[in-house]
Amino acid sequence: MPELPEVETTVAGLRPFLEGQRITRVTLRRADLRRPFPVDLVQRITGAEVTSLSRRAKYGLILTDREDSLIFHLGMSGRWRVNPADEDRHDHLLLETARGDVLALNDPRRFGSVDLVAGDAATLFAPFLTLGPEPLSDAFSPAMLHKRLAGKGVAIKLALLDQRVVAGLGNIYVCEALFMAGIAPRTPAGKVSRARLERLVPAIKQVLLAAIAAGGSTLRDFARPDGELGYFAKEWLVYGREGEPCRTCGTLITRQVDGGRSTFFCPKCQK
Repeated sequence: MPELPEVETTVAGLRPFLEGQRITRVTLRRADLRRPFPVDLVQRITGAEVTSLSRRAKYGLILTDREDSLIFHLGMSGRWRVNPADEDRHDHLLLETARGDVLALNDPRRFGSVDLVAGDAATLFAPFLTLGPEPLSDAFSPAMLHKRLAGKGVAIKLALLDQRVVAGLGNIYVCEALFMAGIAPRTPAGKVSRARLERLVPAIKQVLLAAIAAGGSTLRDFARPDGELGYFAKEWLVYGREGEPCRTCGTLITRQVDGGRSTFFCPKCQK
């Protein structure tokens, strides 16, 4: 599933083609993805000018001069294609601009979603109302995380995946950050000391920034809007490396299942 770096990369890739441009045509090639497209999507977006693009957690936002926010989630296999040379049966939503560019939302598995919110999405879009702070923001600090984890008996790995604790973190980057901070993934969240959180928060920021710089990680069908693949997978320290030697100590990387998801860690480096 595309995580925060992949969505950030996607938004950055769309910005040169959409920001400041007027949408002249909206085409829906089916009625739904994970849920139905907004019934008035074509009417409200056609003719609108895109004023800005942004990201919240794992969602991308396309804002218009009509004060509408088109909010997309890439689900398991979604990606945007820019000026595609060929027609693909999985291109379910197409946006055409006055400049002649075509942006196609491609989603073979159709686990993604598209919503349309009139007004301030931060306060009106239900999934945003319970989200924690952005991990790359100044609000995400060791002190804040210590407060949010206080009294939690759930494993730190699962706590960090809870979008109410911190928004946008996914399985890959939590595994990587916990390794960088030297914290065992099943450590009870409320028992992670403030000193260890002083290592964990910078590790989270570092791994996310590195992934964004590398264009994200390529999993299954994900690619950037320009069609290029993300290369951060080549830099993974533990994720997907079960049975391979730890790059720090040589101990074999272990995989376990937590909350239905694979967790990769070094049993020696992470305590």
